[in-house]
Amino acid sequence: MNPYEIFKFVPLSVLQTLARFAAWVIVKFPNLSIMRTININLQLVAQTLTDTQKQALVKSIVQNQCLSSVESIKSWAMSPKWSIAQIRDVHHKEILLEGLANPNGMLAIVPHLGTWEMMNAWLNQFGAPTIMYKPVKGDITNNFILQGRARLNATLVPTDGSGVKAVFKTLKQGGFSIVLPDHVPEPSGGVVVPFFGIETLTSTLASKLASKTKCALVGLSCIRRDDGQGFDIYCYQLNDPALYDRNVSISTYALNQAMEQMIQANFSHYMWGYRRFKHIPYLNDPYRADPATLDTFIRTQYSSNNYMDGDVHSIHDENVKD
Repeated sequence: MNPYEIFKFVPLSVLQTLARFAAWVIVKFPNLSIMRTININLQLVAQTLTDTQKQALVKSIVQNQCLSSVESIKSWAMSPKWSIAQIRDVHHKEILLEGLANPNGMLAIVPHLGTWEMMNAWLNQFGAPTIMYKPVKGDITNNFILQGRARLNATLVPTDGSGVKAVFKTLKQGGFSIVLPDHVPEPSGGVVVPFFGIETLTSTLASKLASKTKCALVGLSCIRRDDGQGFDIYCYQLNDPALYDRNVSISTYALNQAMEQMIQANFSHYMWGYRRFKHIPYLNDPYRADPATLDTFIRTQYSSNNYMDGDVHSIHDENVKD
């Protein structure tokens, strides 16, 4: 038996309690990799927050990331029916249904926001999506995840040329697929465009698929409810014409802007522990840069553009208020 199967027998509430304790411990050690990554990301994208706001936000981010991790594992261990039962409300479901009805297919845009794995079983009720899957490190972990996803209607394809062709074919046949477009791509699969005001390497896959197929684009997120009783799904209509522009820099930037709007509403639920900005022109990897170099870059960045000024980056999260 896969050792992860034990999660099937541990109540979600217990796992969440353990996750909150783990988060409390992690915050006590600012030199941990995850803490350093979160703090650097916030230095880059949330420069206008006060120290008090940043401290509160970091605690909330760490807790949400720990919670999402155990919730995802629980979802993989359980039947799809169990995961579907955790969904309480679906906001603007009509946007999703309209996208699914598009004869050119639908591409679900799912950033690393909230507990997206919990949403997979619910979304698979609407058809059999083709999803690209990259094996994770460790056979035990990878087999466990594959077993969990094998219970769904999805067809898993590799993250290579053959996988892209399979997704393209699915869309051309009026089906749907799901992509996480905010991962860090290989240089050959990305362009440098702003994300939260920071010029960084960004995947072009979703933009190219949209441009070639004219499929519907629907943003989706799965956010834990404030009362702790399940999750809500939010559907976003992504219909900016720039998303379909043949100029991949224009369409990819438009997609980044769309994702920013999705993230803003639940800022602390985004996976800021992910090294999203690994490739920045003139700085390269900020997570490996010495503090003085990073500080100089940030001061130069914000003195040369006003992207972060005013209310452009108002973060809608009660955890960051003074």
